[in-house]
Amino acid sequence: MGVRGLINIQFAMAGDILYVLEANPRASRTVPFTSKATAVPLAKAAARISLGSTIAELRAEGLLPATGDGGELPLDAPISVKEAVMPWTRFRDTSGRGVDTVLGPEMRSTGEVMGIDSVFGTAYAKSQAGAYGPLPTKGRAFISVANRDKRSMIFPARELVAHGFELLATSGTAEVLRRNGINATVVRKQSEGVGPNGEKTIVQLIHDGRVDLIVNTPYGTGGRLDGYDIRTAAVARSVPCLTTVQALAAAVQGIDALTHGDVGVCSLQEHAERLTAARD
Repeated sequence: MGVRGLINIQFAMAGDILYVLEANPRASRTVPFTSKATAVPLAKAAARISLGSTIAELRAEGLLPATGDGGELPLDAPISVKEAVMPWTRFRDTSGRGVDTVLGPEMRSTGEVMGIDSVFGTAYAKSQAGAYGPLPTKGRAFISVANRDKRSMIFPARELVAHGFELLATSGTAEVLRRNGINATVVRKQSEGVGPNGEKTIVQLIHDGRVDLIVNTPYGTGGRLDGYDIRTAAVARSVPCLTTVQALAAAVQGIDALTHGDVGVCSLQEHAERLTAARD
């Protein structure tokens, strides 16, 4: 089957085998994002190609770049970040509890937002503000990560402290932080229950509004229930919840940008003009 125009293909990798889940002769939601990020009107070009135009003709008239596919941008080109919007607050399980925010193969997003700026941190901060609300720039950050992520969390956790955050952590994560010179207050897991002196669990602290940022990466079977309770509490209280250390590293850059007040605004038209001028 030949397709003249756009086609949206969904792939899945299982082991060493690449599967095609579906192929649709239409544009995906990534097309308008890519068009805005590169200042190349991909949908318009695809429509013209569907009607018989050639890529060479579109290059000649300036609709497409003279060379390349538009993906090779100048080094000083702005960074574009796409964030999926996940309507977690609309979902409930059969018992009425909130759903886990850890992603699986299911399609759950209801749209995307886009953050554009000269540096990644600011672009990421804009994308989070558009999707879920602004990143916190101070307060308490709770960290509880799987063993595989403990080494990777050290640097971004240290940066959170440098920005004035107080760190809370479960015992295993707190021990690793302290070994690396980072102070963290140990809090009780939900499965441990309230302490002998009335110490509250992390889930209770979240519901009490005493946590401003949550970092919780899935443990697997052992800490699955604790992680689920933490993440569903985060949804209920609208607390930013990061489920990968990569997201934590990105958030730290975003917090740094917000702290230094480097957030700027320009129109998509201005953005496109700069990219077009840089190519020329």
